[in-house]
Amino acid sequence: MPLPDLTAELQKALRQRILVLDGAMGTTIRSYGLSEADARGPRFADTPKDLLNNGDILSITRPDVIGDIHKRFYEAGSDICETNTFSGTSIAQSEFFVEDPREHGGIKDPEFFQKIIDDAMLRELAWEINYESAKLCRLWADKVANDTGIKRYVAGAIGPLTVSLSTSPDANDAGFRMVTFDQVKEDYTRQVRALIAGGSDILMVETIFDALNAKAALVAIQEVFDADNVKLPIIVSAAVGRGGETMISAQKVEAMWNAVAHVNPLAVGLNCSLGPDLMKPHLEELAKVSATNISCYPNAGLPNPLAPTGFDLEPQHMNDYMKEFALDGLLNLAGGCCGNTPEHIAAIAEAVKGIAPREVPVSEN
Repeated sequence: MPLPDLTAELQKALRQRILVLDGAMGTTIRSYGLSEADARGPRFADTPKDLLNNGDILSITRPDVIGDIHKRFYEAGSDICETNTFSGTSIAQSEFFVEDPREHGGIKDPEFFQKIIDDAMLRELAWEINYESAKLCRLWADKVANDTGIKRYVAGAIGPLTVSLSTSPDANDAGFRMVTFDQVKEDYTRQVRALIAGGSDILMVETIFDALNAKAALVAIQEVFDADNVKLPIIVSAAVGRGGETMISAQKVEAMWNAVAHVNPLAVGLNCSLGPDLMKPHLEELAKVSATNISCYPNAGLPNPLAPTGFDLEPQHMNDYMKEFALDGLLNLAGGCCGNTPEHIAAIAEAVKGIAPREVPVSEN
């Protein structure tokens, strides 16, 4: 049974305070020093391709690690944690389980991806990843809520995929697309249903670099809601470049809001991208045009392979930046993306504590 629609409950909470999101699953996983054998477990021991970078598979092979990460983020102050499902689609998982035809002179095209969509093993694996990840996050949300008396929420994470609907990978054929809109929508539809079945409170379409991919995800969500007579709050979050455009589709921040406003999202925001300092002007623009809550979870600065987390900013830096954002009236939800550990999230939670959330300029939907 899917959970009830918590939109009104979350809207009430967001009027009272800035809610805290979690941090970087990938960054925190790396701190556990897992091996390739850990990632594979007995079940995937004979898989030809390496799986260590397939963080989503750990919800199946090392649920103890993923559960501990959720626990640590909730205990650090996260009101909302994302499921470990950033790559929880057949298309994304095919990168780890299917031979790339380009290595032998072939191509990835709609015919190739139709086989991926129809592959029973990948379909069942994607379902299991989403369902088990949502159950695991739900378990720790409820445990920490019981221990602290503060309700915690689960956001089903829906990532951007490894293919683009907006651009061609072939410089000689601008009209070519590797995959079709309907294929992407079908894959997302399966992910959405599994996230709901596993106990998600929220669906989060995040790290958008291709606006058309995101559109496919949002259409899939709406179709599932209609077909299954269910409704969950939606958060939409884009990654932007220095000019404030989604990376591949080059959709500006205001255009992004206009493109997603029809789904009445609980929140719209920015994540990943440039680090908080370079993100701020684009967040300011979004806060001016958006008629809903604003979320923000930036990277801990720019990548630095010499830094312990792979990113420059330490917890105190994130505290300073996010406090500034909150005091400037830009935030309703705050967290961290790449490079942000539970310690970073604790610092962000402390930074926004007691600061009034941004006022949403229109009535709720």
